[in-house]
Amino acid sequence: MTLQEKADIIMDRLEELYPDAVCSLEYEKPYELLIATRLSAQCTDARVNIVTKDLFKRFPTLSSFASAKVEEIEEMIRPCGLFRTKAKSIYELANVLIDKFGGELPDNMDDLTSLPGIGRKTANLIMGDVYKKPAIVTDTHCIRICNRLGLSQGDDPKKVETQLWQVLDPLRSSDFCHRIVHFGRDVCRARTPKCDECPLFDMCDFKNK
Repeated sequence: MTLQEKADIIMDRLEELYPDAVCSLEYEKPYELLIATRLSAQCTDARVNIVTKDLFKRFPTLSSFASAKVEEIEEMIRPCGLFRTKAKSIYELANVLIDKFGGELPDNMDDLTSLPGIGRKTANLIMGDVYKKPAIVTDTHCIRICNRLGLSQGDDPKKVETQLWQVLDPLRSSDFCHRIVHFGRDVCRARTPKCDECPLFDMCDFKNK
């Protein structure tokens, strides 16, 4: 069995387990996903969703973020941690989006990663969820589980992304990454994986360690 064939089987099983592949972050406008993802660094999606509920009410437009006082953003996002750095990024990226991109999110990696505080993981999420383009979001769940399954090696996000592009079906890659997150929370946990309940047990290298 080739790695591509193995990846196809894994994607099929995860699709059966999680047919509705959706992002855990809650948003209505594309730029809100960008902000929510920025807040999710070293913070749970559940907490981010609590914070953004009030944040997006207080700042209902991109222009309102761009004209806000950074200190006010800081206070509202404090529960997410790293609030000073994140608030500065949110303020700056709102202004860059308006000034350079006419208030629209870019649809390519180079422009997205030119935004303050935005790396490849967030850029891939935007391209997959907003623009429905092939994308691979190498978050901690993706890296951990794909390593265990033998689809990738190492913990460098960009290197893992490069490896996964070689084996994943591009048309299914974005949904696969969403499903991996749910699977990582429910079954393939970092410290206490439920190997006896795992539908991918026969595909996994980790069980022999």
